[in-house]
Amino acid sequence: MATPPRPGHMIFSFLFWQLFMAGPGCRILTHAAGGEWQLLLRNIGITAIHMQLLHNDRVVIFDRTDFGKSNISLPHGKCRHDPNESVLPIDCTAHSVEYDVATNSIRALVVQTDVWCSSGAVMANGDLIQTGGYNDGERVARILKPCSSCDWEEVPLGLAARRWYATNHILPDNRQIVIGGRGQFNYEFYPKSANARNVYTLPFLVQTNDPKIENNLYPFVFLHTDGNLFIFANNRAILFNYFKKFVVKTFPTIPGGDPRSYPSTGSAVMLPLNLQEPSIEVEVLVCGGAPDGSYTQASKRNFVRALKTCARIKITDPSPQWVMETMPLARVMGDMTLLPNGDVLIINGASAGTAGWELGRDPVLNPVLYKPHTRVGSRFKVMNPSTIPRMYHSTAILLRDGRVLVGGSNPHIDYKFTGVLYPTELRLEAFSPEYLDSGFSNLRPIIISPASQSKMGHGQGLTVRFSVTGTLNPDMVSVTMLSPSFTTHSFSMNQRLLVLKSGNVKNVEKSTFTISVTTPGSINLAPFGYYILFVVHQGIPSDGIWVQIH
Repeated sequence: MATPPRPGHMIFSFLFWQLFMAGPGCRILTHAAGGEWQLLLRNIGITAIHMQLLHNDRVVIFDRTDFGKSNISLPHGKCRHDPNESVLPIDCTAHSVEYDVATNSIRALVVQTDVWCSSGAVMANGDLIQTGGYNDGERVARILKPCSSCDWEEVPLGLAARRWYATNHILPDNRQIVIGGRGQFNYEFYPKSANARNVYTLPFLVQTNDPKIENNLYPFVFLHTDGNLFIFANNRAILFNYFKKFVVKTFPTIPGGDPRSYPSTGSAVMLPLNLQEPSIEVEVLVCGGAPDGSYTQASKRNFVRALKTCARIKITDPSPQWVMETMPLARVMGDMTLLPNGDVLIINGASAGTAGWELGRDPVLNPVLYKPHTRVGSRFKVMNPSTIPRMYHSTAILLRDGRVLVGGSNPHIDYKFTGVLYPTELRLEAFSPEYLDSGFSNLRPIIISPASQSKMGHGQGLTVRFSVTGTLNPDMVSVTMLSPSFTTHSFSMNQRLLVLKSGNVKNVEKSTFTISVTTPGSINLAPFGYYILFVVHQGIPSDGIWVQIH
């Protein structure tokens, strides 16, 4: 492994590289149509391989401990002492940070063992539980509580098996299920209980494993409204009853049979659940990836063009079938982010090659908007481009104000800022979808009540009071609730958007309105925990407020 450059040299090289870039907070694009990019910070000290928004509006970010020295020191002279570390047994730099959205600032955090290519989820009480990683971190569970001075707590041997490239999902009983990982064709639960301490085999992960390539790591997992889990790996999916440990349904293979899972990395979302409908339809959308054989070809420096297709399936149908759609741009290693108005943003990635060290080529700088409820053939719209390539190890998450936070990109074993096609990326930026343009300010709702951090139960009636300065169309008002995701390696774990059942809009005074809604009726629809609640008017969302289902 190459010796990483000294922090001082890294910072100098990095700043020189950015000499002609805009400063923090400077608008890069000013066009209303197609969205707008904003550079938030030039250097957050680490590369954003993993990100999670917490209910205190702070984003937890981390990369890995064996990259060598990062660009941000630990506070108060702290150092990490780890005799098992392969690169730096004594490291006085941080490999995790907390980004404060309100102040646009970074706080260094101390993570002791290696969190490289790990997974996680937020528990009902708001604590982030992160699991697994590499080397001495592969069986560690880590806890970060949402407070201004909190730091990582580690639980050695918190996992029964090593978890590297696994997927987590929060369950209705407030446990997490941890599925798969390199060499692990099984799953387990966290926290452990007296009758659930071991691993449980999952033959589906054996069946979807391509020898010497895998193509089934970081499986796409979604909680179905019936309480079962939709699990997608490689090019197909199952509906799985984790209580009774059996496959409820096997779905067809995606037409064409090309892989969509790591390292032929596509992305996936469960489309918004509309609770206003008498019968809730559940649909999954899988986009991008790499044609079969691409990983082997990329290893030989032949970079095959990425997949240009999306596959959509209604898993509540009696005989569900994949429906294929064509994206405007081919994409591998893209992220898919649910927006408050129900649209999907496809962002980051490359147009050739695969995930892995130096195996991607031709960055896709333009995000693409997908509108799931318009007719087939007119659902995609290309957005304005960033100037920053976001290749392997990039991330994107939604913030409470409707912006999409974008970071990461490091397709190298170490931090590398010079002499490579795609340097290690420490810049943090935000993409503002078109709905945030100032021209829509008169249509944008402002939530007056309930107050942020309000607690509520399942199936509870709720009156949302909001204002709109322009002319309100009462037939185009909805209320949505979003579960923020743990995002890494092109998959946003636990991402979930619900359109709440609502009544009529009432005008209570000048420019002020109320709408009566009902919170989700069961833990299968909305597991306990923190959600962001939005009022959406004519496709324009308010700033969200935090609510807790308990």
